[in-house]
Amino acid sequence: MRAIQITQAGAPEVLQVCERPRPEAGPGEVLIRVLAAGVNRPDVLQRLGHYAPPPGASDLPGLEVAGEIVGGDLAASPFRQGELVCALVQGGGYAEYCVAPIGQCLPIPAGLTPVEAASLPETYFTVWSNVFGRAGLAAGETLLVQGGSSGIGVTAIQLARARGHRVFATAGSDEKCRACEAMGAEKAINYKTEDFAAVVKAATGGKGVDVVLDMVAGDYLAREISCLADDGRIVVIALLGGAKAQIDAGQILRRRLTITGSTLRPRPVAFKAAIAAELRQHAWPLLASGAVQPVIHATFPLEQAAAAHALMESSTHIGKIILTVA
Repeated sequence: MRAIQITQAGAPEVLQVCERPRPEAGPGEVLIRVLAAGVNRPDVLQRLGHYAPPPGASDLPGLEVAGEIVGGDLAASPFRQGELVCALVQGGGYAEYCVAPIGQCLPIPAGLTPVEAASLPETYFTVWSNVFGRAGLAAGETLLVQGGSSGIGVTAIQLARARGHRVFATAGSDEKCRACEAMGAEKAINYKTEDFAAVVKAATGGKGVDVVLDMVAGDYLAREISCLADDGRIVVIALLGGAKAQIDAGQILRRRLTITGSTLRPRPVAFKAAIAAELRQHAWPLLASGAVQPVIHATFPLEQAAAAHALMESSTHIGKIILTVA
């Protein structure tokens, strides 16, 4: 099969087309003929040499795919040969064929194309497990999404808004802010020209938000604490602003604040399968009804993975970048 490999750590050009043996599905797995694969920030980190695959995972990049089931442990699967699915994988998505655990596969929501479905797994699994799981966003609570125009951001905004929450977001341009508001953010804040903490405090009557979804960390943490409501929670899922932060721990004590975080890739199949079941129950009907929608910024043929990564690193995109497989 054709695939995209990382020939060495470096710039997008280190992504090269190669020939690899078609993978074989083991017990509890299916083989998917890939029609489309999502491009995500962890793929870029892996290409740069900063995010190694977990033991036993494919060295090929790609954490989410959509395509046709063509084999595998079908006796243990609720899916049929020839059925179209999307799946979260630990690696190997940038290829014509990919193996996925059955529990991490989901049917393509009604009305969606494989390209649209390939944009879902990584962001929906991440947002659901962190915003509604770890952070426990509850009825009547408010959410601040850092990086609202990213793949994670547009998913978090739409899911939280569709479930009845007030949502605020940050983005790096006025155009991106307007896009976030069009997707359901009550107020999007240009972090280059405005103090997001002051804007959020003013918009909430001084109370602050209940949950912050943070992809930045670094010096953002102290500012997020300042605009967090009492009993509020910050969940960190990326470190774009750096891994070190200086914070006022006294506020954590006095106001009963929680700072938590997670990475999804190394978690066991059973954990991810439980998220998939919750998504199928709570999020997939919203996708089928159009209450939430995939946001695709651009598609590239598989062979142009380097161009897709260059676009990702430019941070000019709104929503997801997808590779299509002929």
